[in-house]
Amino acid sequence: MNRTLRCSAGSRLEGLLDVPGDKSISHRAAMLGAIAQGATQVEGFLVAEDTLNTVRAMIAMGVPVEGLGTPRMEIEGVGLCGLHPPAGPLDMGNSGTGMRLLLGILAGQSFSATLTGDASLSRRPMDRIAAPLRQMGLRVEGQGERLTPPVTVHGGKPAAIHYDSPVASAQVKSAVLLAGLYAEGVTSIAEPSLSRDHTERMLAAFGAELSTGTGADGRPVASLRGCQDGLRGRRVRVPGDFSSAAYFVAAALLCPQSAVSVAGVILNPTRAALLDVLARMGAQVAVSDQAECSGETVGTIAATSGALEGTTVAGDEVPRLIDEVPLLAVLATQAEGTTEIRDAQELRVKESDRLALMARGLRAMGADVRELPDGLVIHGPTPLEGARIDAAHDHRIAMSFCVAGLVATGETVITGAESIETSFPEFPQALRRLGGAVEVG
Repeated sequence: MNRTLRCSAGSRLEGLLDVPGDKSISHRAAMLGAIAQGATQVEGFLVAEDTLNTVRAMIAMGVPVEGLGTPRMEIEGVGLCGLHPPAGPLDMGNSGTGMRLLLGILAGQSFSATLTGDASLSRRPMDRIAAPLRQMGLRVEGQGERLTPPVTVHGGKPAAIHYDSPVASAQVKSAVLLAGLYAEGVTSIAEPSLSRDHTERMLAAFGAELSTGTGADGRPVASLRGCQDGLRGRRVRVPGDFSSAAYFVAAALLCPQSAVSVAGVILNPTRAALLDVLARMGAQVAVSDQAECSGETVGTIAATSGALEGTTVAGDEVPRLIDEVPLLAVLATQAEGTTEIRDAQELRVKESDRLALMARGLRAMGADVRELPDGLVIHGPTPLEGARIDAAHDHRIAMSFCVAGLVATGETVITGAESIETSFPEFPQALRRLGGAVEVG
């Protein structure tokens, strides 16, 4: 299915809304609930293609699930070693998170399994997951040197290791820790800077013996002892997705006379670094009503339109806002001065080469953008003009250019936008409810 978004300027955005459940936590709740003992009740589950493919994979391996396709599910866990060999390859669709984390769980099973995906996922490398799993004594096979899907993991008994990750990646860290559940002794992983810690938080909540800290070299370290007694099912309330909320925050900042609030949004510090960046840019953004939700802090984010200033984003900050970099590039086109984004080369191996696509698309809209090997340099403010943008079937690209289209003269037409089904199917409708001029074609 090909999907087109048509966006235009001139709208004042106003209102309060909720966003769907966090995608990262939804994936993890489905997986940990499946390998726990007893029932796990999940509320606020993100109903989108990526997360549903993760649940379907667990069902294909014998996990009973009630409420599939709804935000409220009950998963009857089969225990760490209770999964059954699937009848065929497990199709993870477009989800790199689903595939990479599931490889860690499959590493400890008594069978082999093959994971496949769509055309986009089939281009994404799995070698960075295979490297630590191979150190744990497991066999992982894929296509070519980078081990692109289909990828097969031959389950066994992982050996406990300490892994020094060359990249700050929550997906690498999660795969290692999940495989470590099946190892005897302590499995640990150090990374250059702290990546998202949802897996650590949720593993601890399900009963794993896990600790986090800093190594002698100053690197963040997560350690997990093999879970001989298994995990315990529990109730999980999934908070609102920060990355989804960010599009409405950005749109409110850019569209004149706008004021938008998003309630119940996860504020985990390993996810919400965009708020720090916006503060440096002088954005009128405030957080209120903070509370705890299943081990995570949530709150309401309120944004009001106003002037922005350029800033620099680099180093340890990047892993904490990696999904928001395309949106940040849009904001930078309307900020006074220069915005420089560095150390973001990870974006070249996401659903698309997001650095290249943002540079190309924003230049087509009249922005002053220079592409770097690891980032972007953007000079602003520059008036944007409507253009035809190919989102390359990448949901983050499609939604970011929709925000850009709200402040561009003329109409912006975004093709390849069906990808928003993977994370936020209701995005156009939610934007319209706030007053945004967006149509789905």
